[in-house]
Amino acid sequence: MIDLGLSKLAIIGVVALVVIGPEKLPKVARMAGTLYGRAQRYLHDVKAEVSREIELEELKNLHKEVQETAQSIKSGVEDSIAQNMSEVESALRVDDAAHSPPITATNEDLSRKAKEFRRKRLVRTSAVPLWYKQRNGGRSHVVSGAARVARFRPRSGKSASFY
Repeated sequence: MIDLGLSKLAIIGVVALVVIGPEKLPKVARMAGTLYGRAQRYLHDVKAEVSREIELEELKNLHKEVQETAQSIKSGVEDSIAQNMSEVESALRVDDAAHSPPITATNEDLSRKAKEFRRKRLVRTSAVPLWYKQRNGGRSHVVSGAARVARFRPRSGKSASFY
């Protein structure tokens, strides 16, 4: 930068006092100070913007690298899964061909299975009629465990009420 000593500043001040005059010198000095401050702020803003742009570019490059790495990992995983699936499927084909002959269902088998299914569904969904329960000694209504214990507990002379 410019090397300004005390003697050089004094010479510049004397020349400015002679050229500008004592009345206008304070206004010119104030204006020079404000212009110098504006220039410093402008340079600071430009430096900050350049550093932001550089950081943004670095972040974009890092983001691109991360995406490429993630894509390569994803493709590697998909390839290994596809390879493992093909190995399992080929092993199943060999195992199925060696152990059991192909199964074919006939119409008689299908009709027998349909009848079984209908019969089981009827058993699941139908309720036992009340007259059948009464005749054969089945329960006609649900009784809690506490009520069953109270029914068969021997009764003493005292009442069981707490009140």
